[in-house]
Amino acid sequence: MIHDQRAEKFRQIVENKFQIYNSLFMSLPYDKMTNIGMLLPFLCEESKIGYEAGKTPEEIVEEFFKNHTDLQTEEQKTELLFKIIQYIERQVVLFDSIEDAAFPNIHSESDNGTVTNMYERSLQDHKLDKIREKLKDFAVKIVFTAHPTQFYPNSVQRILHDLRNAITTDSITSIDMLLQQLGKTPFVNKEKPTPIDEALSIIYYLRYVYYDTIGELFTKIKSTFENEHFHLHEDLIQLGFWPGGDRDGNPFVTADVTKRVAEELHSAILKAYYNNLKSVRRRLSFRGVSDVLTKLSNELYSAIFRNEKITAEDIIKRLEEAEKILVEQHNSLFLDLLVNFKDRVKIFGTHFATLDVRQDSRIHQQVIDTVFAKVFGNNEVSNEDKFNQLIQISDKVNPDDFEDIVKDTLLTVSQVSEIQELNGLRGMNRYIISNSDAVKDVMNVYAFFKVCGYKDEDINMDIVPLFETMEGLANAENVMNELYQNPVYKKHLLKQGNQQTIMLGFSDGTKDGGYLKANWEIYKAKEVLTKLSEENGIKVVFFDGRGGPPARGGGKTHDFYASQGKTIANNKIELTIQGQTITSIFGNKEQAKYNFEQLLTAGVENDVFKNSKKDLTEKERALIIELADLSYQKYSDLKAHPMFVPYLQEMSTLEYYGKTNIGSRPSKRGGDSELRFEDLRAIPFVGSWSQLKQNVPGFFGFGFAMQQMKEQGRFEEVIDLYKGSDFFKTLVLNSMMSMNKSYFPLTYYIKNNPKFGEFWNVLFDEFNLSKNIMLELTGFKQLQEEDPLSRKSVKIRERIVLPLLSIQQYALMKIQKGEGNKEAYEKLVTRSLFGNINASRNSA
Repeated sequence: MIHDQRAEKFRQIVENKFQIYNSLFMSLPYDKMTNIGMLLPFLCEESKIGYEAGKTPEEIVEEFFKNHTDLQTEEQKTELLFKIIQYIERQVVLFDSIEDAAFPNIHSESDNGTVTNMYERSLQDHKLDKIREKLKDFAVKIVFTAHPTQFYPNSVQRILHDLRNAITTDSITSIDMLLQQLGKTPFVNKEKPTPIDEALSIIYYLRYVYYDTIGELFTKIKSTFENEHFHLHEDLIQLGFWPGGDRDGNPFVTADVTKRVAEELHSAILKAYYNNLKSVRRRLSFRGVSDVLTKLSNELYSAIFRNEKITAEDIIKRLEEAEKILVEQHNSLFLDLLVNFKDRVKIFGTHFATLDVRQDSRIHQQVIDTVFAKVFGNNEVSNEDKFNQLIQISDKVNPDDFEDIVKDTLLTVSQVSEIQELNGLRGMNRYIISNSDAVKDVMNVYAFFKVCGYKDEDINMDIVPLFETMEGLANAENVMNELYQNPVYKKHLLKQGNQQTIMLGFSDGTKDGGYLKANWEIYKAKEVLTKLSEENGIKVVFFDGRGGPPARGGGKTHDFYASQGKTIANNKIELTIQGQTITSIFGNKEQAKYNFEQLLTAGVENDVFKNSKKDLTEKERALIIELADLSYQKYSDLKAHPMFVPYLQEMSTLEYYGKTNIGSRPSKRGGDSELRFEDLRAIPFVGSWSQLKQNVPGFFGFGFAMQQMKEQGRFEEVIDLYKGSDFFKTLVLNSMMSMNKSYFPLTYYIKNNPKFGEFWNVLFDEFNLSKNIMLELTGFKQLQEEDPLSRKSVKIRERIVLPLLSIQQYALMKIQKGEGNKEAYEKLVTRSLFGNINASRNSA
């Protein structure tokens, strides 16, 4: 019933509004878009009918030119296609804005997963004290990354923000003006953004979305659950930050960049406090209180513009001084304003978000080898001996004695204490190591601190291994067991409160092992590491590298965390978000608040409201292992197919990701011209399948595994697993989301290709098999039947970008045939990436 009501509301305030406002485009005075609004529906309809009839994108686009235009030259035709792309890009922004503006009307304060719902449920089940107990040391942390999946430049982001507000109030005049602005604002960066640009882009969200969102949400939770015996801790909701600190595969992130970003974060939070204080002072104009707050305002101003030092403790001390006068002399009038402000200072400190450092373990080994050779000569010793000997040295190594990456790594470590001095210990307190699969990967980082002159007691950093490949996940237990026993590391952990953060990467896991296998290996690794950590008296925190789409660990994040049973440590929910996941899920106050609540309640309810569907029985576990192994074998066979990499290289947009100027990081590891599977970054890899509308990493092998069970007469076991296990059910529903965003008719023409026809059929057969068997498993009549709002949204977005996909495929076909102006067609391919990624939101 609720689903039906929401679907009807979606039709009224999203679909209908889009039709109305979309018509405004047709009359706008765009110099280069005259008549595009009239022509576009023809290309859309001919694409839809043409693909179902098995026509090629080339045939569809050429027929469109012939039937609806009188264009003769190639130049005229490509110019029109560019105009169509620009038009569709702006339609996508309009739809984003309308859908985002509708969010508060479609979602309720008492929905499942909200704080209000959790409170009411805890009252009903007499579990309020248990909720409070869990909230004592639980936390949620969202870590913003600079991974290149966001195509909107900052100027467009700001229009999107204003357009959303204008749509909320149905201000036709404002909408009309903003659409005109949108039409004349470039959607493309002329040059790649620098890491500083990426950082500033996300700092904008920190200041104008998260400062208020998290402050208000904290106040809401506080007023809901606090009593005289229980007080909420300020670390309940935390923010992390990777732009400017993540140098894994990004040669443009240097020690200087990291320091500058730390300074920008510091400055941004002080500016937020300064502005917040203005509104507080407008109300607290009383004798005594006003004087204290004026002093604080002047101190913040000096810290922002004259670089005078101020700590969070300094600010809180002033606020407590003002609070004392307010309570004693002015009847506590407007006390809540002062308390809320003080809470924000406790939450954000002078750092705003914690800046992480990240680098690849293989780079670290190069640095260790070079430093060791410099200090001890080229002795032939094991990697273990190298870090052990370097940890013992008493003399500080001079970074200036080295070059390039070695020098920069040592400078980065050397300045950690400076950043901690400026932003507080929360400003920078962990070093993440990508591609961890051995003890040396963690101990090498400890050795860096020692050679940079830090005493053991001064290393205030969590060293975080990131296990992301199948090999790394398999080694995780042995690595952590050995680390927990290592006397040097044991002492370091004791100093850190016997808490260890372990990061698990979904992106490379899925790329490496396929969808089902990767998810199961990560689940299993978490169980093993939970048990091991408990046995060693260590509180383990899992940090999930989860991207936008299911193929990178994304999908329905709340359901994912809510499905984990008591065999997995639940001390904190921590995950990465990036690109359009930032704008589509956490992009405005209403959405951000709702999704923070969903994560928080998923973690709290997991411990408080026991659910047998969360804990896997031995029988369920054995069946998942069988399915994961079958799926892995099928996916491995696909990877081993001689056409796997050539298909992506020649038939997809993979080669064009690096030309989009959306991120500062190169699109593949290594500098070789030859493309190897292991060098492919997960984002371009998953994104290229998405552009082809095949979404292979999100489903391939899953259907095959279930079909094998069916052929053995064991499909009832799989149905029981789906009904009995929240974990397995979440995997199935997220995989269905991947398939719902696939559209194989777009590439029907490849089945007759002499080189790739056979490979395409392998993909198509597995898609059909997976789709049919999942519908049979769930009893659904269509994909995403359980989530009508997402299904409707996907359907509209796919319709908007269908002509854009036709143009992209048309251009790719021209390039493959070597026909016409290659440079123009390559630009068409690159440009059409933008609208498709933005429209799909969690596709890349």
